[in-house]
Amino acid sequence: MAKDSPTKTNAAQGKYLTFTLADEQYGIGILKVKEIIGTMPITPVPRTPDSIKGVVNLRGKVIPIMDLRTKFGIPSQQHTDRACIVVVELEQPGGSMTTGIVVDSVSEVLNIQGEQIEPAPDFGIESGATDYIIGMAKTDDGVKILMDIDKVLSGTEASALMLDT
Repeated sequence: MAKDSPTKTNAAQGKYLTFTLADEQYGIGILKVKEIIGTMPITPVPRTPDSIKGVVNLRGKVIPIMDLRTKFGIPSQQHTDRACIVVVELEQPGGSMTTGIVVDSVSEVLNIQGEQIEPAPDFGIESGATDYIIGMAKTDDGVKILMDIDKVLSGTEASALMLDT
């Protein structure tokens, strides 16, 4: 473990909304989450990246929807009644934006302490491919991958989501 790792993991401690994708647990900082809604019809938008499923009308505001399964290369599946859309506020170079992410199910909000978080392992893959991983949280029921949702989007996807510009 690098000398600066405890500082990084302590900075990552806090409350996380945990959710499931293909039987794996992930977490995003609760302060990024605006709300959780049920799945609804998504209107496709031509010429957007595969992970951008389209847009929905949420109480009069059109928000883009990203499928994390597609983004992470996880095979698609029919949505169950537990699938939902987590509406998040993203900070991108072009400004902040609201978007929805489709997840298999939402689990709970966890308060994760710094000593529960280990730095992400070096997976030996291309640089930048896993920059969105803040760390790995060790909990009683397994390991949760903590994500920086702002870094999940590539530049192309962020541009595609900035519908107002």
